[in-house]
Amino acid sequence: MDVQVAKPKVGVILTGGGARAAYQVGVLWAISRLLPRNAPNPFTIICGTSAGAINAAALAISATGFRAGVGRLMAVWRNFHVEQVYRSDPAGVFFSGARWFAALLAGGLGKHNPVSLLDNSPLKELLRQKLEFKGLQESIDHGALSALSITASGYTSGQSVTFYQGVPTLSPWKRARRLGLPTQIGLDHLLASSAIPFVFPAVKINREYFGDGSMRQFAPISPALHLGAERVLVVGVALVEEARREKSEGYPSLAEIAGHTLNSIFLDGMEVDLERLQRINKTISMVPPEVLENSEFFLHHVDVLVISPSETIESIAAKHVHSLPRTIRFLLRGMGATRRSGSNFASYLLFEKPFCRELMDLGYHDAMNQKQEILKFLGYVPSSVEA
Repeated sequence: MDVQVAKPKVGVILTGGGARAAYQVGVLWAISRLLPRNAPNPFTIICGTSAGAINAAALAISATGFRAGVGRLMAVWRNFHVEQVYRSDPAGVFFSGARWFAALLAGGLGKHNPVSLLDNSPLKELLRQKLEFKGLQESIDHGALSALSITASGYTSGQSVTFYQGVPTLSPWKRARRLGLPTQIGLDHLLASSAIPFVFPAVKINREYFGDGSMRQFAPISPALHLGAERVLVVGVALVEEARREKSEGYPSLAEIAGHTLNSIFLDGMEVDLERLQRINKTISMVPPEVLENSEFFLHHVDVLVISPSETIESIAAKHVHSLPRTIRFLLRGMGATRRSGSNFASYLLFEKPFCRELMDLGYHDAMNQKQEILKFLGYVPSSVEA
């Protein structure tokens, strides 16, 4: 059997990506199955951004019962429908999407200018029903959690703000265009962090409107380190491939451009930050230990494990675009998002059972394929002693 011999301070980072976040739930489910049934929450620090913020909050609230909490998260994602996230009825689509496009063409409609392409009021109601935020402080008080952080982007200040709730010993931080602020995390923080630009409305927190946390998040691993993580598990939502240049057959559709833009928002920051951390780790490894001990800066090696899709999510989305409600398909068809070349954009909005379940299955199998790495990373090692 597997016996825990050490408990490192492990942080988990759940990145953004709309419906793509279903992949994260599959990974978490695999981890819950790999650990002993009554194992404590393996993630002392939980950091979420965009749709990953919602998964992070659900995980943190249920930190005293890790496997049960993941199971509840699974139940929601396995039965998702678009209408639980944003309005897909003709009236809802018309009064948000049609007016948004009209405003875009007319250069604005004054003070009644529509605020987003889609109306995500159903998501607000779903989160209100499913998440009991008082459980977050209970998880902290019970010692099952050190901190939860939710990152959002301020539209006025241009700052990436990480709101966190955790143990009293944590300190706020300030870096270039980045802030860490203690607060009591609630519904508005999740809605703000997951407000995909143009698609979902910004949310006002205190004196500023905030949007998707992946925007201007130049150092997505940083919050976990500021909150005390010694090791960091990153659950991505895209297959990292070597860049390829292919001959273009025609001018890119609006969906292709939008998908490319969203990828640059959700994916590029993490890739750059991982590369930066690897360079720092390599540099630290060349510095004598006595020099590090006497340094005025607290420098240490940070172990990072990345789990990301083994298949392209765009190709999976292309198979399931037809499962979207007719009104949304009509809206996306005009943008070219129902074609394979535009499925990247559609993947962010595909909150439907077939797509979510396939992504969850992929996340489960990808994590299981890294079983030994994950167990070792979390401080579990095989034991020759029989229970």
